[in-house]
Amino acid sequence: MPSETAKPLRVLIIDNDAARARQVEEGLANDAVVHSATQVHGLVLLDLIAEISPDVIIMDCQSPDRDTIESLRQVAQSNPKPIVMFVEEEGISGMQEAIEAGVSAYVIDGLTPKRVRPLIDTAIARFKLVDKMRVELRKTKDDLASRKAIERAKGLLMERQGMTENQAFSAMRDMSQQQGKPLKDVAESVITIFGIIGNTGGKDSQ
Repeated sequence: MPSETAKPLRVLIIDNDAARARQVEEGLANDAVVHSATQVHGLVLLDLIAEISPDVIIMDCQSPDRDTIESLRQVAQSNPKPIVMFVEEEGISGMQEAIEAGVSAYVIDGLTPKRVRPLIDTAIARFKLVDKMRVELRKTKDDLASRKAIERAKGLLMERQGMTENQAFSAMRDMSQQQGKPLKDVAESVITIFGIIGNTGGKDSQ
């Protein structure tokens, strides 16, 4: 049972069929604040999500078409949310495309009120897991890029300024503290400056 202080879920239902939308609302009972809309795509969908800020999106359709899949990709890229998709027609390719586009739960011909909340909970849990993995992967890539930039900048300071490795690192660290910038940004500035100096020197020497 949800605690009395827990906020109700904000749910966005996208469906052209009012009867199906009512089944979803019935399944949520009093546990959610429900917003309903007919099929929307592209920027209209993105604007609607930004306005409502739903905790989960439920899409119900005969079968996912090209416009729907593309809209889901746009949502995943700009404002990712857990998405539950109910479809009436079975199709492996449609399911694969929907999941790749960001759908957290894909349900074929199974919309009943009693299934709505468990599927939403499953979709939210899966979304959080995937999102955590995505954040960790992005952090790993950013850390690797930072290390590469710092090592490159140190190498340039050692080569062009005759510094030792420790001196080069200390110089960048001091600049980082003085300028209030991350060490990676300082390293990229050093690389840029030496690139400009190198290009200018090359032109002057011709």
